[in-house]
Amino acid sequence: MQNPDASDSQFRAENSGAPARLGGAPAASPIWGADAGGPESVPRRVVLLGSTGSIGTQAIDVADGAPDRFDIVAVAAGGGNLELLARQAVHTRADAVGCAAVDLPTLKAAIEQAAAEASVTGYDPELFVGAGAATAVAAWPEADVVLNGMTGSIGLEPTLAALAAGHLLALANKESLIVGGALVKQAAQPGQLVPVDSEHSALAQALRSGAPEEVDRLVVTASGGPFRGRKREELADVTPDQALAHPTWKMGRMITTNSASMVNKALEVIEAHLLFDIPLERIDVVVHPQSVVHSMVQFIDGSTIAQASPPDMRLPIALGMGWPHRVAGAAAPCDWTKAAEWTFEPLDEDAFPAVRLAKEAAASGGTGMAVYNAANEEAVDAFHDGLIGFTDIVDTISAVLSEHTDSGPLTLESVLAAEKWARSAARARCGR
Repeated sequence: MQNPDASDSQFRAENSGAPARLGGAPAASPIWGADAGGPESVPRRVVLLGSTGSIGTQAIDVADGAPDRFDIVAVAAGGGNLELLARQAVHTRADAVGCAAVDLPTLKAAIEQAAAEASVTGYDPELFVGAGAATAVAAWPEADVVLNGMTGSIGLEPTLAALAAGHLLALANKESLIVGGALVKQAAQPGQLVPVDSEHSALAQALRSGAPEEVDRLVVTASGGPFRGRKREELADVTPDQALAHPTWKMGRMITTNSASMVNKALEVIEAHLLFDIPLERIDVVVHPQSVVHSMVQFIDGSTIAQASPPDMRLPIALGMGWPHRVAGAAAPCDWTKAAEWTFEPLDEDAFPAVRLAKEAAASGGTGMAVYNAANEEAVDAFHDGLIGFTDIVDTISAVLSEHTDSGPLTLESVLAAEKWARSAARARCGR
């Protein structure tokens, strides 16, 4: 990610992340709904959660390029890059700023310094700090859209807060939907939850080509990551640096490792199932190394509708914030004057069993996916700390799931308890 200077200039990022429930039953979702007319005459007020990450920085880039469409009114981040958060706040003149990792005087001082460096006077936003900062900002009343670009299941409570506040939720934080499952689906009103992940944005666009009953299958594309074509026995000794060498996307450590292990694609399959109410057995994964076709929908008449664009997360971010309307110039299109080759190949589920394992966990219902996700996060950290090998990541998930037993109804408390148990079990297996 590029480091923007202290001036009041556009914040850009070269890395990207991944990305939802189009609330209610499919027939009630905006995918198949009537044309909503043109964009609003006033900019949508946008809250950014995880603003200093790849999704957040690119969202600011999108908003800078379309000031007639978007106005950033609040930003929140964990605090790992406090200086950037402060500059973002000053740059956007956000009315509210949240930070989990610092106290109030520290956040206030950082913003005052950023304002002084940008020669901005009189800027005095409302501040939120501590573990609940993102949740408070998600419920900011003077907002139309909340873009949740946080990483990990920590985004669940802010997701629920945004939905409870009645905001349109552009969800890039797939983990909150996956671990929350029915909780998030029940909290979302029809049309309240829209996709930001590139694959699910592609599916949402393609699904508008037919009615719900005309959909045969969803086809989720995967780049294959840095280990495409390798057999399981060839993966045992790969290093963290090799796992982070993604051939297409530049992302954070967790999601890049998940892409290498295919756990990220596994989570995306479950996300598509929850978003679009398509049974798991009708969702396929196909490897597409060029990452230009972002996903496809196969219809009952034999037609397959694909969404294609060069890999650039600003397109699905812009569409998520502006849904159902497109944003002119959000990203560059394909150049049809140049020769190109697109290839597709089946996923090797023996070498990469993460997708099959996730389908089994999701089919079991309850808190299975919360356990899957938590065990994976702990195993990824252990891999990068040199405690386990690469193939041990998915093996750890499998072992923890085999020990898991569900009890009682699905609630926020039961999800959090299952996550806590899974993290403890995974740490023990990884030698922590």
